[in-house]
Amino acid sequence: MYTEQEILSRTNLLLGDEVMKRLAEAHVILFGVGGVGSWCAESLVRSGITHLTIVDSDTVNVTNINRQLMATTETVGQPKVEVLKARLLAINPNAEIEALQEIYSIDNDASFALNGYDYIIDAIDSLEHKANLIRSATKTDAVFFSSMGAALKLDSSRIQTAEFWKVKGCPLAAALRRKMRKGEMPSKKFFCVYSDEVLENKGTYTPPGTAGQWDELKAQINGTVAHITAIFGFRLAALVLQDLYDKTYNSAE
Repeated sequence: MYTEQEILSRTNLLLGDEVMKRLAEAHVILFGVGGVGSWCAESLVRSGITHLTIVDSDTVNVTNINRQLMATTETVGQPKVEVLKARLLAINPNAEIEALQEIYSIDNDASFALNGYDYIIDAIDSLEHKANLIRSATKTDAVFFSSMGAALKLDSSRIQTAEFWKVKGCPLAAALRRKMRKGEMPSKKFFCVYSDEVLENKGTYTPPGTAGQWDELKAQINGTVAHITAIFGFRLAALVLQDLYDKTYNSAE
């Protein structure tokens, strides 16, 4: 069995002992482990996060294979969180990964005990659930990061980070802001990963025979590609690392 020190030695070389200690002690919860969230989880664990809760109600669908980390022809039909947990533990067997096959909603919000986390990451697709998580997460002391829409994009150079109210060109962010203004506003500022690129679907979509009710739950099916969703996920993970890095070295100055 390899030690955690061996697995993370190159990360430690760059970040230093104190940042690695903070990474190992941080408790992170990630909502949504699809095209964005799965890559975020992978990057977090490879970087030294050892306390990670992943939340997603879906099973792997054949249409996930083009962009989701744990989706292969061999994992179709299996719970996404369970397949991803196995993958993450294969990377670092010492990590503590809690897999919750649930869908986040306002009705079960209290069960997640969000105040117990240092970082809350949102990679949820549903507008309603996303808005509710934003409202709830920003009431906690945790640092909160959110992914905006990653579909209908191809140009990776346009992926960027901004505070929620300063995100421009993203239809999902605009819809969320409209929803917030009509109801409860976020309790504090938070940063988002987004792109201002919006392409049109050029092809046609024929649901595979295994899709069934899964596709029927989607308000709209849009095209996506792996490099975009992965970069979104990596940028979310990068925000966590950067925050811990800055807190370590800026506080020391």
